Amino acid sequence: MEIFEMIKNGDMHVESLRDGRTVYIDGHQVAEPVDDPAFRNAVRSYAQLYNHQAQNPELMTFETETGKRVNRMWELPTSYEQLVKRREALESWSEQHYGFLGRSPDHVASCISGMYMGLPVFEQYDQGRAKALADYYRYARDNDLFLTYVIINPQADRSKAAHEQADPYLTTGVVDEDAEGITVRGAKMLATSGIMANEVFVTCIQPLREGDEIYALSFVIPMNAKGLRVLSRKSYEAGAQSRFDNPLASRFDENDAVLYFEDVKVPWERVFVHKNVQMVAKQFHATPAHVHQNYQCQIRLMVKMRFLAGLARGITETNGTSAFPQVREMLGQIAAEAKMVDALVRSMEVKGRMENGYFVPDRHTLYSAQVLTQQLYGKVITSLRDLAGGGVIMLPSSIEDFADPYIASIIDKTQQSPVRSSRERVKFFKLVWDAIGSEFASRHSQYEMFYAGATFVTKGHSFRSYDWEGAGRLVEDCLSSYSLDEELQKVKRAAE
Repeated sequence: MEIFEMIKNGDMHVESLRDGRTVYIDGHQVAEPVDDPAFRNAVRSYAQLYNHQAQNPELMTFETETGKRVNRMWELPTSYEQLVKRREALESWSEQHYGFLGRSPDHVASCISGMYMGLPVFEQYDQGRAKALADYYRYARDNDLFLTYVIINPQADRSKAAHEQADPYLTTGVVDEDAEGITVRGAKMLATSGIMANEVFVTCIQPLREGDEIYALSFVIPMNAKGLRVLSRKSYEAGAQSRFDNPLASRFDENDAVLYFEDVKVPWERVFVHKNVQMVAKQFHATPAHVHQNYQCQIRLMVKMRFLAGLARGITETNGTSAFPQVREMLGQIAAEAKMVDALVRSMEVKGRMENGYFVPDRHTLYSAQVLTQQLYGKVITSLRDLAGGGVIMLPSSIEDFADPYIASIIDKTQQSPVRSSRERVKFFKLVWDAIGSEFASRHSQYEMFYAGATFVTKGHSFRSYDWEGAGRLVEDCLSSYSLDEELQKVKRAAE
């Protein structure tokens, strides 16, 4: 296994993706995804993240016991201070994409790191699988790999278990195994950022039932594995005419894809769970993995909320409405909501605790944040739409309108603002529309609603992790502070 001899940078990441992976979009196989108009700008945006870490090594990287300097996303915090330092690195990375890369490299790295923190759970399950996980964590860390994951089964008939579907290999399952490893067939969704990633972690976060054993898997393979097919969704980047017209979609369309495994061989050293329904669930919830990966999500969303708050204030200043009392009320609400996410992230850290020698963010505070932010994101987007009004609609069709002097002169007259030139106003509202109203923006609204699971899932996590006993104790303390007999005696004495 090749180990990088220096801090990973953008050029190194781009070259690592030229590996012959099989990607399909718009009815054809892509010759070279790295350079294809559907993906190339997003690939370069991820490359910029690695350039950022190479340019800021003290903030963004740490030295492993092997002497390699790698991204802090792989760091295993053993104290509150170390957790905060790691968050500052992840926060800085999120600022490079304004929170719009939902599956940036630090997400699945946080998941694998969290699983490693819970290594005793794997050791109790199977020593061989535990060794595979430990070895893989060190390999992925020392190579500073970009991992994505597919952890959801195709929707199909949700009223039936995986093994009850008409096609037994609709969902990725084992079709064969031998001394070298397992062979898998079937589909998984949704490989967000898969086309820009080095490898993919394949498992299932949804509850599996008795009879689903062949689907109860956990393994990692390279994105260029023989037999792995990547079916991309529509590319928003390909439809973005210019950075001016689509400043976000043109650069940060992280892509989503269905992965189809056409009898893919997975060696045993990359298999962490093998046909065990209970362990597939435990890998997330009996280890810090689920908390650690979703803590990263809240760091990213914290940055995104700041960006949206900045857009809100910019809209009102551009339109000259900042002094209106009702507008200030809306801005105050947005500011409070943005700060709430910030406060929840910091609260997760302050209330964190030691688990198996590692300092882990507070579980229930995380799940509270997930429940609240699922409801919050759409509300904030609606507020920005309310503030913007028709300003995001009455825009020139494209940057090409400015190339015609006559059309440009009309634009200069009609795009008025008290604080921006006409062209600055158009530029600003193009950005606003790409964040709240474009097809790219609509996908983000859907993503923020469901990346953590449906709302009943996140509320279920909150229900199970809350200190109901402590809350109930307060109620019982209150009830025990008075009695019916005592109160009746007081009534009788008052009557006498």
